Amino acid sequence: MTHHKPTYSLVVIVFLFCTAFGFAQSDKQKALEAKRQQYQKELKQINALLFSDRKKEKSLVSLVEDLNTKINVRRNLIRITNDQANLLTREINANQNEISSLRDQLKELKQNYADMIVKSYKSKSEQSRVMFLLSSDNFKQAYKRLQYMKQYNNYQKEQGELIKAKTLKLQELNTDLLRQKKDKDKLVEENRIVKKQLEQELEEQEVLMASIRKNMKTYASQAKQKQQEIDRIDREIERLIREAIAASNKKAGKNTTATSKFVLTPEAKALAKNFESNKGKLPWPVEKGIVKVKYGKQPSPIDRTVTINSQGVKIATERGTQVRAVFDGEVSQILVIPNANPVVMIRHGNYITVYKNMAKIYVKKGDKVKTKDVIGEVFTNNSTGETMLGFGVYKDSQTQNPASWLYQM
Repeated sequence: MTHHKPTYSLVVIVFLFCTAFGFAQSDKQKALEAKRQQYQKELKQINALLFSDRKKEKSLVSLVEDLNTKINVRRNLIRITNDQANLLTREINANQNEISSLRDQLKELKQNYADMIVKSYKSKSEQSRVMFLLSSDNFKQAYKRLQYMKQYNNYQKEQGELIKAKTLKLQELNTDLLRQKKDKDKLVEENRIVKKQLEQELEEQEVLMASIRKNMKTYASQAKQKQQEIDRIDREIERLIREAIAASNKKAGKNTTATSKFVLTPEAKALAKNFESNKGKLPWPVEKGIVKVKYGKQPSPIDRTVTINSQGVKIATERGTQVRAVFDGEVSQILVIPNANPVVMIRHGNYITVYKNMAKIYVKKGDKVKTKDVIGEVFTNNSTGETMLGFGVYKDSQTQNPASWLYQM
């Protein structure tokens, strides 16, 4: 009877492998679903922050930028929903193949079990068993025959339990298959609605762009002037950071011409290390917000020939929104630039966070702040209706991508 054991073990191994594979697929689905919900949440915030009051007068440029933000997020939602549906298709196919395999295995097991029961029935009488033992040539042979009978009985029980397990697994797979098909149908239907909304938004975008193209020279000139103003503020911030590095190093007794990096005291080094350990987990500088301009170089949504060079991110928020420090630190500078709104700079060891376009400031240079301490209020442009905070992260004098530092940006 020992030749049956490897078959049983193989079935158990395959069963465990399929279960582990199912868990891996489930984890992928959970990750995709989390992303899908995040994009849905972003769309709700965009509607609340940028499209809640359509009567409010906004410039064509602002309307196009708002619509671009919405379109990009909606495209991401469509992409992630497609990924979910495709994964479900693969899971459904895998389940159907496993169901087919299980049915064949179950059929074979039942046939073998039936044959075994018939054979057992024919020789089940106590007299037959006793005669089988008594006909042994010696005690050793009788003992082996007794062990054989026990093994045969145990194998019968194992086969019965295996049939039960296979039947239960088959029922679970069938139930899971029905759920997967319903989930896929739901995703496909939701994606159909989202695609229809995207088509409407693209049509609206084209209408707005047609109006802009009629006077493209003026809008292109405004885009260039806007970028020049941004560059002017960024250059001033960079100058102040270099000065802060030089002053800090001089105070530490490091009279060096190299001013690109802070020389850190043990206390500042510990603060910087703590800041680094929270990378990707820092709170946003505003409670509610949508990223309208990402970090890095990108074409202008109005004139694709104009390149936007963003040293940080621009976060659209509500009128009157308070600005919060994203981490413990010290206010290193309150920057007031002619023809621009104030900027607050907070130092965290050799890191500096920058908060641009402030309307009110509640802190002063040298103040110690804690995470989420309110430092001021975002400026609202009454002519465009925009409430936009510029936020940047520097390591020494080098810019960082804020999306790598703030939670789920």
